Amino acid sequence: MLDSKKTNILLAMAGAAVLMASSPVLAQDAAAPAAPAAASAPAAGEAAPAADAAPAADATAAEADPASVGESVGGGHGGGITPISMFMEATMVVKLVMAGLLLASIFSWTLLLIKLLEFASLNKVTNRFLEAFRGSRTIADMRRVATSEEFDGNPLADMVAAATEEIELSRQAGLDVTGANRDATVSRAANAVSAVQGGLGIRLSGGQQFLASVGSGGPFIGLFGTVYGIMNSFIGIAESNTTNLAVVAPGIAEALLATGIGLFAAIPAVIFYNYFNTRIAAYGARADGFVAELLNAISRQLDKGA
Repeated sequence: MLDSKKTNILLAMAGAAVLMASSPVLAQDAAAPAAPAAASAPAAGEAAPAADAAPAADATAAEADPASVGESVGGGHGGGITPISMFMEATMVVKLVMAGLLLASIFSWTLLLIKLLEFASLNKVTNRFLEAFRGSRTIADMRRVATSEEFDGNPLADMVAAATEEIELSRQAGLDVTGANRDATVSRAANAVSAVQGGLGIRLSGGQQFLASVGSGGPFIGLFGTVYGIMNSFIGIAESNTTNLAVVAPGIAEALLATGIGLFAAIPAVIFYNYFNTRIAAYGARADGFVAELLNAISRQLDKGA
């Protein structure tokens, strides 16, 4: 009995040992089918990420190198954005607008210098003429001073020359320029002076129309270039499929430069126009005062019988 129990215990212990020894082999056999499956899953998944990674890589490269996309939108600005580079990279229409406005600005400044010199010389010669005219004692003296080479082309001298010429023509025609006919003589002289005075405004206002045109039209011409340039930039944005600021900014800056140049041309032109209008009005008032002085001097000399 005791021997049979010992035998059963020994058999049980041997079976347990056999099961424990065989359990790692079973675990390896169970894991073996899963390993190829796990190995095959990454192998199959590698193709899909590789295929998906290509567009992502292209998009990343496009964002990392906006200059390559910017060539289709802004024309490429590898050397930095400057007014000269913006002008060179602008479209032909915008270039023509900016070039025209720059030429208009140059002409405005040139006209400023010419008219400044003209008015300076005009006032200087006029001062000398008035001094000589007021020293005249007869109508013949007035005519001699007005027709001298020193005052050739001076508006006030031309007025005196016209008035004295009319009196001389009346005398040559056998008309009595004194006495009862004095008023008629003075009236004819005044008409001759008015004819010269009428041309004075045209002479002094030379170039004013150009300044007015640049001052009023310059901003709108520049705005036209800006609108055209921005429209072209947005077309390039649509074609490149990007809204990166570094890409779209150069084209928009080129367009805005046209408006800046328009204002650069217009603002000085408006200032010059107003300034010269003031100078013209001042000289016109001076000429009006001289007409009264001239007619009084002629009337006085005719009363004296000179």
